[in-house]
Amino acid sequence: MDQVSLVIILLAALLIPLIMAKFKINSLPTAVMEIIVGIVIGPSVFNFVNTPDLISQLSTIGVIVLLFLSGLEIDFSLFKKRRTALTPLEQKNAVNTPKYSPVRLSVYAYSTIIVLSLLLAAAFKVSGLFSDFWLAAILFGTISLGIVIAALKEQELLSKAFGQTILLISVFGELVPMMGLTLYASVYGSNSQSLWLLLLILAVAALLLLRFKPFFRFYQNINKSTTQLDIRLAFFLIVTMVTVAESVGAENILGAFVAGIVLKLLNPSETTRERLDAIGYGFFIPIFFITTGVDLNLRTLLTSGKTLLLIPLFFLAYMVAKIGGYWVLKLRFKQANALAGTALTATTMTMVLAVLRVAKSMKTITSDQSGAFLLAALLTCVISPLIFNKFYSAEKEDLVKTAVHFIGANLSTVPVAQQLRKGWYDVSMYTNHPENYQTYHAQVPVTLMENFTAQDLQDHGVFDTDILVLGHIDAERNYELAKAAKTYGVRRIIVRFEDRNVLNEHEDELRELGVEVYNTPEANITLLRALIESPSTLLLLNDTENSIYEVRVLNHLYTDVQIKNLQFAQDITISQVIRNRKLIAPNGNTTIMYGDRLIFTGNKQTAAQIRQALATAN
Repeated sequence: MDQVSLVIILLAALLIPLIMAKFKINSLPTAVMEIIVGIVIGPSVFNFVNTPDLISQLSTIGVIVLLFLSGLEIDFSLFKKRRTALTPLEQKNAVNTPKYSPVRLSVYAYSTIIVLSLLLAAAFKVSGLFSDFWLAAILFGTISLGIVIAALKEQELLSKAFGQTILLISVFGELVPMMGLTLYASVYGSNSQSLWLLLLILAVAALLLLRFKPFFRFYQNINKSTTQLDIRLAFFLIVTMVTVAESVGAENILGAFVAGIVLKLLNPSETTRERLDAIGYGFFIPIFFITTGVDLNLRTLLTSGKTLLLIPLFFLAYMVAKIGGYWVLKLRFKQANALAGTALTATTMTMVLAVLRVAKSMKTITSDQSGAFLLAALLTCVISPLIFNKFYSAEKEDLVKTAVHFIGANLSTVPVAQQLRKGWYDVSMYTNHPENYQTYHAQVPVTLMENFTAQDLQDHGVFDTDILVLGHIDAERNYELAKAAKTYGVRRIIVRFEDRNVLNEHEDELRELGVEVYNTPEANITLLRALIESPSTLLLLNDTENSIYEVRVLNHLYTDVQIKNLQFAQDITISQVIRNRKLIAPNGNTTIMYGDRLIFTGNKQTAAQIRQALATAN
């Protein structure tokens, strides 16, 4: 029977995403659906499965892996202080930098959550509905980081300021209650260790970081498919930190979370993170969420009148505790997104399960009260994501066009500028040749300048750009201007060099500065080599039916839509999505956002129509 229950759970984990895709259920996170399905197949409805020791152990591993992956999602660059002085361009752009950073907003927002949670806990104690003040405060202050991450991932928001703000609030919403739970168990528990031993967790984490960081690049260099050293290191960290946490009387999930933070500080590769996600979300985490639903026996819980009373009250408390974040988020983000973010932070489940498990073992909570807390938490997981998906829309700061300034108007640069203007780029060209100005100014926005010195270009705002293309015929001038632009603070500089024999040293110098250098002969050599080493390249170039295309998505009809749900999804193959100058490897569940650049292959006859449909602003 144990094996049958496990088979049913794994079958459910397999079918849930397929059914959600079939019926286009995009408003709820997969984790919530897994909990709901767990309720249906458990004792509450059909009673197909139970949770024997094997499944319980797998579920425990699932929550540990979930918290570990949560620690991996934290962007610690947000907490780093800048050690170098601002460049002139950064100083100029600082005027337009938002006043409130994601870190600052998250601290303010979670501070309001702490205050409101304490007030709500006091209200429940005074009213006699729930007498354990500290336990209630911990529960009301929890946020389900796993579900928040899933919702942000589905909207491709983790790399944006809004997503990072909500993520950091959620991190506080798991980390602070975890620490609070540990202190609670240490004070009121009978088997807990001394509080000072908790410092051992951080000491072990610091030791691991110092010991393994110098060797992590070596690990990556010798890693291979038959060893998977990075994955072995990850699980070593998990087991070690969980063991340390449990040995000092803390919760195992605290150790798992710290392990994730430690591995994040080691800067693992994207491939490592993808494999860990595959292991976690592919096997262990679905078992945890489905088992959570199985363990919720609604037949028993809903027979108690007090439970029926407490469920809506606890649900309101979960929501009200997070409402202060709305006014904090409004300081930077638009009103609708502030509401969406506040609603999403009201989701709570993972930590509620951990807290209630500890409280039950300490006998500080009844079964009715525990069930009410769990069902109320489940309601937040259903309603909050619905509100989030309903109200969220892209922020203006995420829709700013990339500025590209060309120095030099000629046959090499003008056609490129013309193509870029059709996409999500703000293009400007500058020339010091009157004849070139007369030839091209009607085709692209060209500015005629008498002098092309670095100071003149800086004074006229030519260096105030995201991308600077130095396509002037004069290679020596390109070299001097590239160095000046780099000193000024231009983030990306592309330089044309045709005379390699004369300027070889200059080219090496610029490459060391991070400048991108190109020349036509080298490009031709690279293409020829690609044709020799990859014959399929030639087939693609000579294919009369299919070719490679790129398009900027400007049509709102095709934004906020998953690739698999595009009406022409069967006619093209999208190989890359470029968003905020970052490459995204797409799959059917990837959501297309406004301003995305799609690299796709398709039939030449239909590709033009598809490109026009996607690129037509509406």
